[in-house]
Amino acid sequence: MGRRGDIEQKMSNLNLRPRFLIADDHAMFAETLRGYLERKYQVVAIVSDGSSLVREAIRLLPDVIVVDVGMPLLNGLDAARRIRELTPKIKFVFLTMQDDSNLAAAAMELGPVGFVLKHSSGPELLKAIEHVLNGRPYLTPKLRAEDWVVTKARARQYSKELTPRQREMVQMFAEGRPMKEIAALSNLSEKTVEFHKHHIMESFCLKNNAELVLFALKHHLISVPPELVEQVRTLRHKS
Repeated sequence: MGRRGDIEQKMSNLNLRPRFLIADDHAMFAETLRGYLERKYQVVAIVSDGSSLVREAIRLLPDVIVVDVGMPLLNGLDAARRIRELTPKIKFVFLTMQDDSNLAAAAMELGPVGFVLKHSSGPELLKAIEHVLNGRPYLTPKLRAEDWVVTKARARQYSKELTPRQREMVQMFAEGRPMKEIAALSNLSEKTVEFHKHHIMESFCLKNNAELVLFALKHHLISVPPELVEQVRTLRHKS
């Protein structure tokens, strides 16, 4: 075939490989994951927050997005919902540190997606990817739901309390972002952002920022180390 023919064949094979987008705010983990996936697939980009994920997903149209559930600006689950509305053919594999059946159930409501814990093995991640590429869901055995009726009930319970706009706002408030930054990111005035915060605090009987952070944790809008959760609980009791 010759050298030129070999190069063309390799390029052709590369173009046939599924295209992946990685979304994770931990740079070292994301780069390690890129290296692992590139043995078999194309990785077209890495993003580090939910807003960038939505934007790049629409621009690049990857076959599969491997996404961390807990990301800044917009969590992975809500970002996936927005992407699914705009580009329903993109497939998702969710990664998370949280072994929460309710969270897994909410993810499974998006269709045949993968849900894998971050401390799972590499081969399990590849198995999840193969499942979703073939149109089948994959749920890590450590979080096996009893049946689909229970799964859907959990998902409805998970998402029924907050509107999409409220979820976005609560996440940014809980991340400690200034009003001015939230207003800019949301294309709203600072007064409107203040109104949203006041309405959320009143609606869900939240007395202070510590309770707001715990509320965000309960709804899996942010993820923090366990020791920090205890610090927040201590602050709430002192308030």
